[in-house]
Amino acid sequence: MTGTPRVGLFGGAFDPPHRAHRALVEAALAQLQLDRLLIVPTGAAWHKTRALSPAEHRVAMARLAFADLPRVELDLREVDRPGPSYTIDTLRELHRQWPGATFFLLIGQDQARSLATWRDWQQVLELATVCVAGRPGPNDPDRAPDSAADAPWRDALQTLTLPPIDLSATTIRTLCAHGERVDALVGEPVARYIALHNLYPAS
Repeated sequence: MTGTPRVGLFGGAFDPPHRAHRALVEAALAQLQLDRLLIVPTGAAWHKTRALSPAEHRVAMARLAFADLPRVELDLREVDRPGPSYTIDTLRELHRQWPGATFFLLIGQDQARSLATWRDWQQVLELATVCVAGRPGPNDPDRAPDSAADAPWRDALQTLTLPPIDLSATTIRTLCAHGERVDALVGEPVARYIALHNLYPAS
């Protein structure tokens, strides 16, 4: 990358990746003029109470979900890194890798609500512009998402405008466990992968 590159960072378990994830990526590409967007599957998630699917499956599904989008690439540093995955560690590494780049961290509204629980969250705000999925209000197109409206870091957030999609990976795993089709929710390639590897069976 030359000049002052604009780099997006979208981390998550992607267990499985779904169309709300893809909508956020597409919105970021369109609205932030990114030179590249890194999809970063979580390694050992410090904040998850359940065991994640093996990293090899989550990486494979993420590749299927995002591979056709321009300027998007998988970054496996958190999967390869031993110990818990912390966003601050990834941001520090990226700043060393691309000094002078401008970084944009993409998060959902649930993550925005819990931002103050992240390791070194104040420095996260220093190292990247935090962009939250949400819809602007009718009278204030630049307002922060409702979920973070009362947060002390509200003014540091940027809103990505995208249609509301009421969808979660938990819902998809539940549907899979009940034998329901999820093609429309995750895309056909990911749905085929889930079925082939029987990733979310009934417990």
